[in-house]
Amino acid sequence: MKKKKVTFADIAAYTNFSKTTISRYFNNPDSLTLENQQKIADALTALDYKENKVARILASGKTEFVGIIVPNLYMHYYAEMLNQILSTYETYGYKFLVFAGDEKKDVEKKYIEELLAYNIEGMIVLSPTIPSKELAAYHIPVVGIEREDSHICSVNTDNYMGGVQAAGLLKKCNCDVLIHINARIDESVPAYGRIKGFLDICREYELPYEMMLDSIGNSFEENQEKLLQIVDTLEEKYSQRKKGIFISNDTHANILLNILVRRYGKLPETYKIIGFDNSPISSEAVIPMSTIGQQIPEIAREAMELLDQQMTERKKRRPVPLDAPVHKIIPPVLIRRETA
Repeated sequence: MKKKKVTFADIAAYTNFSKTTISRYFNNPDSLTLENQQKIADALTALDYKENKVARILASGKTEFVGIIVPNLYMHYYAEMLNQILSTYETYGYKFLVFAGDEKKDVEKKYIEELLAYNIEGMIVLSPTIPSKELAAYHIPVVGIEREDSHICSVNTDNYMGGVQAAGLLKKCNCDVLIHINARIDESVPAYGRIKGFLDICREYELPYEMMLDSIGNSFEENQEKLLQIVDTLEEKYSQRKKGIFISNDTHANILLNILVRRYGKLPETYKIIGFDNSPISSEAVIPMSTIGQQIPEIAREAMELLDQQMTERKKRRPVPLDAPVHKIIPPVLIRRETA
């Protein structure tokens, strides 16, 4: 026979509390004493209560949904970060609504309006497109990852240290010239630290260097075409010199590595390559790549912890908002493999 569904009335009868008190347990537990909360929790276990999620959402207005905005899932870093954020479900119990905005501001604004229509309780934003001041104006908890964060909480890698580590390793490899390939990045963006850290080491030790700062595109085809041009330029300028290349992410580092291997049948001795992220492609590449490892699982956990704290505070009868955004910095880890 089909098992009878346990109702609020059943729980009330079991505990000798009113149905109103049982409802308060689910929708506003802080309004009950800890002793009464425990009595009801014990009753739920004894009665084998299965929560009706839809009914709870309708009653409380709290969906336990978190919105995530990523620029794209082409870059291995974003895909792996999303994977790690989603894996926090077992710890925090939040469900996720994910949109990839392709760095188009009008598109991302529509996505956020869609998320708000689902009554999300907070957002994690990896896309750099919408300024943090605008994100803060939505008046829900927001945590940024590796983006401009003046007005929102954030979790970022110590990008400056990553740039220092990359330049330091290429120096140890006795490269004749150090080259950094990156986009032109505003100083307000955390990733600018990669440029500054690299530059500071080159200048401190008077190392020959070149900065190749320009957009590499947003697709594999664009990336490959641009990096082919860069390889041709490097071959023309530094033909027999050992070139130490620090490239801004593992996705582009892998494309560069593939171009060289296809052209020469191997990675020439005149090239040393370091990527950034330690996304899975760095270890899975045709030649496992050295990289500056962002501790992606830890960043994801810290971002969810920071968001959960804000969302939990908002549910209290007398919430105390943050005085100022909280910014957490996670140290990078130099991972040396076969390309440097």
